[in-house]
Amino acid sequence: MGVFEYVSVLTSIVVGLGIAHLLTGVATIVQHPGRQKAYWVHLMWVAFMFFQAIYFWWWEFALNSLEVWTLQVYLFVLFYAFVIYLLCALLFPSDLDDYSGYEDYFISRRAWFLGLMAAYFLIDFWDTWLKGADYFASLGLEYPIAQGLIIAGCLVGIATANRRFHAGFALLLLVYNVSWAFRYYDTIG
Repeated sequence: MGVFEYVSVLTSIVVGLGIAHLLTGVATIVQHPGRQKAYWVHLMWVAFMFFQAIYFWWWEFALNSLEVWTLQVYLFVLFYAFVIYLLCALLFPSDLDDYSGYEDYFISRRAWFLGLMAAYFLIDFWDTWLKGADYFASLGLEYPIAQGLIIAGCLVGIATANRRFHAGFALLLLVYNVSWAFRYYDTIG
């Protein structure tokens, strides 16, 4: 087993727990549709995080080119996985007793979710730089501009409870990131 495979085991487990949390939450909605009122914007964020979590494994493969792994790099990548897990966990709380449904829950917890989402995109920026200047440059000017706009969108979302903004932002971010993935990361190796 190589160093990359060894250090990626724990991050894979943590991200896998996030995926399991999302799948359990969706299964609960399907199994008990009348128990809690679903909210389509919340489900867009669920789809976004599901995609990002599986996509994380795909794009982190570029770290296999690191010749030297330090404890700091390992802890950084592990922290990245922790943030993914927390984002997944925030989408499905252990209970919704204090809320009228997922819309009420999401809007009341949006600062936590979108604050972590902004941190997630800042971490991604550093993660991309960690893979090397050539790798970073290969993503073009679109990458830093998009990251900045997404972080700005998260900050606006924290400040506003406007349902139209949240609907548009979630939909736009999901479509954009799927597009980005297929344009830049359709193959690995």
